[in-house]
Amino acid sequence: MIPSLLPTYNRVDLAFERGQGSWLVTDGGERYLDLGAGIAVNALGHAHPALVEVLAEQGAKLWHVSNLYKIPQQQALADQLVDLTFADTVFFTNSGTEACELAVKMARKYWSDKGEERARIIGFDGSFHGRSSAGIAAAGGEKLTAGFGPLLPGFTHLPFGDLDGLTNELAEGDVAAVIIEPVQGEGGIRPVPDDELKAIRAACDDAGALLIFDEVQCGMGRTGKLFAHEFSGVTPDIMMVAKGIGGGFPLGAVLATEDAASGMVAGTHGSTYGGNPLACAVGSKVTEIVADPAFLAEVSRKAGLFRQKLEGLVAEHPDVFEGVRGSGLMLGLKCKATNMDVLAKCYDANLLCVPAGDNVLRILPALTIEDEDISEALTRLETAAKAVEGQSA
Repeated sequence: MIPSLLPTYNRVDLAFERGQGSWLVTDGGERYLDLGAGIAVNALGHAHPALVEVLAEQGAKLWHVSNLYKIPQQQALADQLVDLTFADTVFFTNSGTEACELAVKMARKYWSDKGEERARIIGFDGSFHGRSSAGIAAAGGEKLTAGFGPLLPGFTHLPFGDLDGLTNELAEGDVAAVIIEPVQGEGGIRPVPDDELKAIRAACDDAGALLIFDEVQCGMGRTGKLFAHEFSGVTPDIMMVAKGIGGGFPLGAVLATEDAASGMVAGTHGSTYGGNPLACAVGSKVTEIVADPAFLAEVSRKAGLFRQKLEGLVAEHPDVFEGVRGSGLMLGLKCKATNMDVLAKCYDANLLCVPAGDNVLRILPALTIEDEDISEALTRLETAAKAVEGQSA
């Protein structure tokens, strides 16, 4: 008999009733150190006082009115993001998946309005762009697409890092856009080197194609920059944002240049909940905090400390780990043992991490994690590693 909750999640037998900072407490009173942050969502940790205050204040006034009317909180957050980024305009969604849907529509509408038959979008193996029809078609992995055909047409997939293949595909003249994560998350914490992002930008410019960056997981301070592409010095035409922007409240956005968004006029897209007063009030406070240069400098400092400790862990346990990868506080432990075995031992040590592709264990702590919690995390990872070694002895 099917359960009342559709069984699409392989859930761990844990339920949490409260959290504070980088810690969660189960309904049975056990404390867990959280290195997953809701899969890079709780950027400011759990129950951040500034977010609790804004949520309570706005919640007592107005939650939702619909986009039939002006929403001052939405305008304020859009202005913040435009001031901070390459973008000229912003559309608010509830999630990264919805941001992907709009990014695809925006790119195709751009060329349709120009009267050119350009609808094809190029993505890369190992990518993840959400679980909607457009998202799984853009990523193309069998794990995402199996059983859901016929897939939305017009997507081509290239091996990760295949610049020659990209140049050849762009030369066909029918490519609307290229979509890429500056740092792959689900694919195994794989950063795209800065020179490759520059080459992709140049190739798109030469072919006249739009460039879409998916910064749903790697954006909002996660790498020590407000957005990961800033390290490369190049900018996209369209960018998907979500996860950390709401600090745990459902919020996403599509940022775009005026040119790329030129086809999106009244009636071409909409969202019932997207950008409502409550979400945008919280998102505005998150953005204010995360965009502060001093905050980002602290993220980079903590990331350096964490990475140094993880490198030591890998050196001490070569039968369990192969290496450390990632950027900022978006880190991955490439495992030699099965990553799910390592994860199981992390749970036993009351430590929460997130699995990823390529046999990687993701380390995605709150950007506000304290130094002492980083040290405690390494103690618990050490315990987990020893348990894996003992298991295989």
